[in-house]
Amino acid sequence: MGNHTVTDTDAVDENRPPEKTPRNRGVGMLIITAYGVFAVSSFARALYQILTDFSTSPVSYLLSAFAAAVYILATLALARTTPVAWAVALVAVLIEMAGVLGVGLWTYLDPELFNRATVWSHFGEGYGYIPLILPFIGLFWLLRHRPGREA
Repeated sequence: MGNHTVTDTDAVDENRPPEKTPRNRGVGMLIITAYGVFAVSSFARALYQILTDFSTSPVSYLLSAFAAAVYILATLALARTTPVAWAVALVAVLIEMAGVLGVGLWTYLDPELFNRATVWSHFGEGYGYIPLILPFIGLFWLLRHRPGREA
């Protein structure tokens, strides 16, 4: 009890590839943090706009609330490492990508409909275009860490 003898099985197998870092560690933590910041900021913005000024621009404010829901879902799913969480994160990131591209274009084509900015207006211009870049980073990260490819 408590005694352990070193055996050949305890030695490092030089032929085995190094284990990958889990999706939610290392750089993944930075990605999750970025999503978390957007989840909190877009939720707070949407809540404030809806509670104080909803009638001014309901389309913009509801899109901001939808963006917040997508960021929250993506954050929670990215933080988990199960195959189901990976699939949920992938769907959330793809919805985010479609949203920022679609709303970004829509705000240029029909600016009267968007008399107030959303998180995704003008491709995330109000947020330094990070909403445009973030789904591509998230998608890249998810594809590099597909279930079954991680140790």
